[in-house]
Amino acid sequence: MQEKELTEKESLFIIQQMISRAKNDFVDTGIGPILWGTVITFCSLVQAAQIHYQFNLPFDIWFLALLAILPQIYISIREKRERKAKGWDDDVMSYVWICFGVGVFLINFINNVQARELNHVLREYTKLTGNPVSSIWSYATCYLLFVFGFPTIITGASRKFKIMTFGGIFCWASAIAAAFLPTKIDFLLMALSATLAWLIPGIILERKYRAQKNANV
Repeated sequence: MQEKELTEKESLFIIQQMISRAKNDFVDTGIGPILWGTVITFCSLVQAAQIHYQFNLPFDIWFLALLAILPQIYISIREKRERKAKGWDDDVMSYVWICFGVGVFLINFINNVQARELNHVLREYTKLTGNPVSSIWSYATCYLLFVFGFPTIITGASRKFKIMTFGGIFCWASAIAAAFLPTKIDFLLMALSATLAWLIPGIILERKYRAQKNANV
């Protein structure tokens, strides 16, 4: 028996059904953005407090960014298992955010190495000339905010989630502003950027996910 050939309209209809089913089956719990929004906001506020109150912790608070990679991997694996339909960009998004966490850690590690070598020179220069010079951290915040924008804009644009996209753009605008602001203000701006780019969008996604999950029960 000869199989019936599909017409162009029938083929387009089947493709549309597959795309629609994939969209309906997509799972985005919002836990990942909440994780990074909480970690980066907390680290930024602690760093700002250390500068303002002039105290040091026995460890680098930004190591939390490295530790956050572990739950991010777990979240990615769990969400992948929950997806009935897997989009071509799902694995890409997981790698983007894992690389983001590694990038944040590396920037802070490199900055700390530079700070040990150069900050005492900057302090001596200030004493000799009377002209205050920004610490190495002032420039590192610009780089960090610039890095923050990449995964945020990519994720927001690919998921068509405008709030997150705008949050990424705010990170880039903050990177420019941080070049002209005191270091303490830079970290407060970083905390605000993390809240707007990840924490708030993550909470919105998580609530939508719970509502959809309860509706399907």
